[in-house]
Amino acid sequence: MDTEQISSPRLPQSKLYLKIIGILYISEHSNMQILSNEIEKVLKNNHIFNSIILASKPKIIKILPKSDMAIVWINIWDMQNSSNAKTIINRHFNIGSFIAMI
Repeated sequence: MDTEQISSPRLPQSKLYLKIIGILYISEHSNMQILSNEIEKVLKNNHIFNSIILASKPKIIKILPKSDMAIVWINIWDMQNSSNAKTIINRHFNIGSFIAMI
């Protein structure tokens, strides 16, 4: 008998980009540009992201040169029917003293 480990079947997955708005470009804690690892930490600690797996590091873009707000793009693994994305799209969550929206 072959002792090869049999993997369980999984549905095909794809990557999906989502936009998060309402995040300060400057971190409240360090007075410097917010970093992608800070965003990742916030997402990991928030219950609405429990079933979400990031496919890459978040991308942080300043909205306008004189603005203090950022747009954060996250790339997630999702089923082809976008079931994971549907659970978080249009949801709000706290990041510091601000409320962000996906």
